[in-house]
Amino acid sequence: MEFQQETSIEQHLIHYKEGLGNYQKSMPELVSAFNHFTEAAFSEGEIPQKYKQLMALCISIYSQNEHCMIYHTKGCLDQGCSEQEIMESIGVAAAIGGGAVMSQAATVVRDSIEQLKQQRH
Repeated sequence: MEFQQETSIEQHLIHYKEGLGNYQKSMPELVSAFNHFTEAAFSEGEIPQKYKQLMALCISIYSQNEHCMIYHTKGCLDQGCSEQEIMESIGVAAAIGGGAVMSQAATVVRDSIEQLKQQRH
């Protein structure tokens, strides 16, 4: 069964950004600090950004965080990850997280890849 909710993958990304923007109105210092922290965490270093996105995707799947799954699937594709690299990384996450990881990978991540690839063409 294909992941088909009322919103597209792109709408999920917009919803997340809008939600974060609304939260920032209430907690500007906290959101600013969070943004600076994540920018530093994902910056190029000894570990390339590509691999950081793959790690983040796997952690997102393991923790069942749908918005982050979509966001980091996009991050993986933006950093040049192949579909095969994403699928192999999910295999590692599944070895740790079992069925929950496989169900999310087979639905949310798979559909995110397909929709995001279509937007690029």
